[in-house]
Amino acid sequence: MANDSNSDLNSKISTIEEFAKLANYSLMDSLNVDPDANQDGNEHQPRQVYSGHYVPVTPTPLPAPEYIAHSSTFFEELGLDDGLVQTQGFQHIFSGDLSNAPAPMLKLGWATGYALSIYGTEYTQQCPFRTGNGYGDGRAMSIFEGIFKGKRWEMQLKGGGRTPYCRGGDGRAVLRSSVREFLAQEAMHALGIPTSRSLSLFVSKSEQVHRPWYFEGSQSNDPETMVANSVAISTRVAPSFIRVGQLELFARRTRSNAYPTALKELEMLVRHVIDREYQAEIDPALTFPNKLVKIAQLFRDRLCSLIADWIRVGYCQGNFNGDNCPVGGYTLDYGPFGFCEMFDPVFQPWTGGGRHFSFLNQPLAAQQNFNMFCKSLEPLLQEEPNAHEALLQIRDEFIHVMQQKVETMWAGKLGLERYDSELVEQLLTLMINNRADFNMFFRELSHVPEEASALVGSFYKNPTQEQLDQWQQWLDQWRTAINADEQQTSVSHAMKQVNPKYTWREWLVVPAYQQAELGNYALIKELQEVLSNPYQEQSQEMEDKYYRLRPEEFYRMGGVSHYSCSS
Repeated sequence: MANDSNSDLNSKISTIEEFAKLANYSLMDSLNVDPDANQDGNEHQPRQVYSGHYVPVTPTPLPAPEYIAHSSTFFEELGLDDGLVQTQGFQHIFSGDLSNAPAPMLKLGWATGYALSIYGTEYTQQCPFRTGNGYGDGRAMSIFEGIFKGKRWEMQLKGGGRTPYCRGGDGRAVLRSSVREFLAQEAMHALGIPTSRSLSLFVSKSEQVHRPWYFEGSQSNDPETMVANSVAISTRVAPSFIRVGQLELFARRTRSNAYPTALKELEMLVRHVIDREYQAEIDPALTFPNKLVKIAQLFRDRLCSLIADWIRVGYCQGNFNGDNCPVGGYTLDYGPFGFCEMFDPVFQPWTGGGRHFSFLNQPLAAQQNFNMFCKSLEPLLQEEPNAHEALLQIRDEFIHVMQQKVETMWAGKLGLERYDSELVEQLLTLMINNRADFNMFFRELSHVPEEASALVGSFYKNPTQEQLDQWQQWLDQWRTAINADEQQTSVSHAMKQVNPKYTWREWLVVPAYQQAELGNYALIKELQEVLSNPYQEQSQEMEDKYYRLRPEEFYRMGGVSHYSCSS
């Protein structure tokens, strides 16, 4: 709908009028609108959406909005001047008020439907109509799509109000979850892990909603009370927000012959995914069936790399459903996520998540999502037996590709030239026995110590002499494997590039959103800075504050070690 590139790549955008000129709404231009939608975006009540790829919807502005933070790193990447965030136009738009958005920016956004699958099983009961036609973006809506420095980005308000998919909810996100998502996206990007990005964060100074939460110091699994929370809007940004669940929705409709053009709408969506996420990697001269085979291969590789990276830094998605799995192969939807501190292979921060979404089970969860992705492509290959067979082969090879990526990751964390299963398995057993802190242990190991006693500071349980002897035996074997006597400096340097010093520790983030409720945003900005430099040594003050074991009182504490909701 507008220019495809910045007119001057060297100048920074400082006004909302300049920003608006970069609008290019490829999703709305190339996909189908719900034929039953109100074109003015007045779509704030739950209803069934039977067809079409998106519903136009206007966000619900935050009353009395106040700016909290933005990502200077991402602003720089987009070519935006930091001063833009302080302009009235920017603050109105990204706190949900599009009424005065300058052309060619639109004065409405869009929400999309998707299907839900959990660990490879299709569900419809989460939809209030029990049909699957009311499940989708319930409180998130995209409001802008544009091209910045030659790269396309889509911007989505989280907590922007009700949509047809709200399932009776209020469409809001609370400040707590908004702070977490804003900071987590900053942290994951700095860790070098593909992720949606943070643009800005605003809070309402007058609107609150009630959510279930825990009493202070509670060790209950389930929330015990209702708490008033300030509402907020965080803007997350990605090349697209198309998930496996969206492909699943149209594939299900195709299989059930829900309406005459279901197969065509599935094809349109897949073509759009190829253009948005894989254009540079898929030869446009390929036939469409061969493009489907290629996208499956590319997505498989991206997804396997992503999961290996998650494990590398101790990240657990907690609820890795098909609708939380973007087809672009990056991290999205920071709801019930957590970072493993005391090493536990079945670490799971979400009380509703179960072992199937736990820390070291994430490769299998990803495989289930990939299976559903391939299943969603199959209706497009019914008359293409060769391409269909190639797709199934790519699907069946997933776990082997995943294993290779994970093994390469473990080798990198340990400074090994090649994976050594015995060495890794022995190590993980020792870490469990002495309750090692996952990230602290590997960072300390990156110094390539000679004595096992140098690692004890990363343990939550002091080792017995017998255990210390076992650690020393393992350490000697490891030092021999990396040829530590001759290559200690180079191995140490390489390990410090993959084993971060500063990572997410929930108990250190909680005070940030608690203080934010009182109007103090200083700790958010401090965390933003610390988490944006995870591999670097920082000041002694920051090390003393952020590089330490979790105090015992925070274990089993509701809202810190676990939570049953993330709104």
